[in-house]
Amino acid sequence: MSENQHLLAEQRRALILDEVRRRGGVRVNELTRKLGVSDMTVRRDLDALARQGVLEKVHGGAVPVAEASTHEPGFEAKSGLELSAKEDIARAAAALVAPGTAIALSGGTTTYALAHQLLDVPDLTVVTNSVRVADVFHSAQRGSGQRQGAATVVLTGGVRTPSDSLVGPVADQAIAALHFDVLFLGVHGIAADAGLSTPNLAEAETNRRLVQSARRVVVVADHTKWGTVGLSSFATLGQVDTLVTDAGLPAEARAEVSEQLRLVVAGEQEKAEEA
Repeated sequence: MSENQHLLAEQRRALILDEVRRRGGVRVNELTRKLGVSDMTVRRDLDALARQGVLEKVHGGAVPVAEASTHEPGFEAKSGLELSAKEDIARAAAALVAPGTAIALSGGTTTYALAHQLLDVPDLTVVTNSVRVADVFHSAQRGSGQRQGAATVVLTGGVRTPSDSLVGPVADQAIAALHFDVLFLGVHGIAADAGLSTPNLAEAETNRRLVQSARRVVVVADHTKWGTVGLSSFATLGQVDTLVTDAGLPAEARAEVSEQLRLVVAGEQEKAEEA
């Protein structure tokens, strides 16, 4: 019996997506053997992934979606991807936050997961250009009242993107006047040559301002972001202090990243501390 038979649907679909991206396409019968599940289960998983827009079904299997460098998925489309990895990354990143500090959280589904992990860290000042991130803190305060030590949230304003980030001149001006201890930055893509990139030109400029206003820059990105290049680069790897990612990052990428910045692999770090 395959150990993969006991995987949750989310974990199984993550494995399928990794296999499609790594090999450039897979057949249904290959996935049934690898995962130890029925054809019907695999086809349902492929249907779900196709609806999310992350792969394309073809006769007998699936292939990756050929995304243009300008393609920008919406928040909802991205929120269903790599959920376990994002939660692990969020917990590891939250451990880097000290009470009473001023931090910034960019837009994105991983920073959204991080926001939930920071609700119990006292006396934070949180600067964000993400409507979703701001709402995490505001909703928590509405639910529990104005509790002592609750975060002070500064929402930049600006024009809303498909990923629910606020960008443009209004956001840029607000960020330029601020200085924060740590920036936690979600990215569309990260690569050795292109650095950090996004398909949205206005968001690229706003992210540049965030990087310039931070004493330390921490990128929070799951392994699928490695090697992805969007239309506009906004920072080099040399401008990043720490990358927090998950265990799916390949060994060659880990070696490349470790030469330039601190690498924190969520999950593996916790196991090492327990040992």
